Amino acid sequence: MTSSARLLDLIWATPEIDLLLRSSFGFDIHRKHYGEGFRLASGAPLEVIAGESAGGAYFLCAEQNGRRPVVFASSEGQGGLLADDLAEALEIIIGLEWRDCLTFSGGGDVEIMQISAQHLERSRGKHNAGIGYEAAQVAAALSLRTVPVADLVVRLHAAASKTEPDYVVIYDDGQEFDPPFGEYVEPRHGGWR
Repeated sequence: MTSSARLLDLIWATPEIDLLLRSSFGFDIHRKHYGEGFRLASGAPLEVIAGESAGGAYFLCAEQNGRRPVVFASSEGQGGLLADDLAEALEIIIGLEWRDCLTFSGGGDVEIMQISAQHLERSRGKHNAGIGYEAAQVAAALSLRTVPVADLVVRLHAAASKTEPDYVVIYDDGQEFDPPFGEYVEPRHGGWR
């Protein structure tokens, strides 16, 4: 059994972890239907493993060097590589406001991503005071590492930067998803508060 399959089985078998991933971190293994019909531009198939409430989907790619990379495709048409395997993807998902970090990346500038991540981390704690405890629960239950935010940003940047050419997501009709990096450096109305 691959490590990805083992992790997914463990999530299915642990309802409280499944619930935390779904409700606090936007990784819902019950929403697999969201990503049907997507594939990589290379023609390689994608295996839907989870969705999120806004309509995005998480996929496993074909195994490479004993690992199965994870790709995310949003309902807004952005997509790309999230991590080199499911364990690393889950560490990013529970440890970082990763989607907003990519949105406010200044087109993929890791220094801007670091600044954004710090602002997002403060906001995350304000809106859910228990998020750190919840992340620690998930990490412990799934034998994941608790990685500092700055290191997660570096890992996210490195993965997203490898999206082209091998991890570009396309629709059945051949239309490509936009790259994962957004052009913004901060929210447009009021900036970071």
